[in-house]
Amino acid sequence: MPMAGKGMLLTSMNIDAVHEAEFNRWYDREHLEERVAIDGFIEARRYVAHDGNPKYLSLYSTETFEVLDSPAYRTALSNQTTWSKANIARFQNMIRAVARITVSRGTGRGAALGIVRLRPAGGEDKLRAALSEQLDPATLDGIISMHLIESDPALSKPITDDPSAPNPGAGDWFVLIDGTDVNAVPAAMLRFSGNIALKPLTISSGVYRLMWDLAKRDIG
Repeated sequence: MPMAGKGMLLTSMNIDAVHEAEFNRWYDREHLEERVAIDGFIEARRYVAHDGNPKYLSLYSTETFEVLDSPAYRTALSNQTTWSKANIARFQNMIRAVARITVSRGTGRGAALGIVRLRPAGGEDKLRAALSEQLDPATLDGIISMHLIESDPALSKPITDDPSAPNPGAGDWFVLIDGTDVNAVPAAMLRFSGNIALKPLTISSGVYRLMWDLAKRDIG
């Protein structure tokens, strides 16, 4: 599969402007490297919204889906640093998807990302097949790869919310569209957000700009 690994953690959140500088400092100086260092994690990417909500988005690729429920990852979650605890407590509107990468076509990762969030309503195999037909970047200028990730409803819980609260979006799917420029992405997104058959399943969509990425080999 073109996308590295078979598992993906997607996190997205807003942050109050008064804490934003500290939030970005923490993400850039501690959090991304800390997560990529976990056994089985391959790389991480940080994004900021060009046209989307929440404002910040991160993607973490793992060798297998099982890494995202491994002892190493669970240990990291239960032993957050003091700096992490302070920043995580300030997250607003958090999305946390622990997902399998089920479709990945094309090559490489772009400077821009389109994301379409879908909520399946049964018939997952049929929906996956229909999406797979559209996940082909070959004829789309400025689009280099396209992917489908499917959240695990048991593991996809925001870490800042009451764990017993209902979470109807825990099993949502996300279409990811990697492009070379934010202006190339909206037309490709219309394959999904503008599709009459998919419209009832579409929860949200957005376009994001890459801030930076970090691979395991970068930290030794």
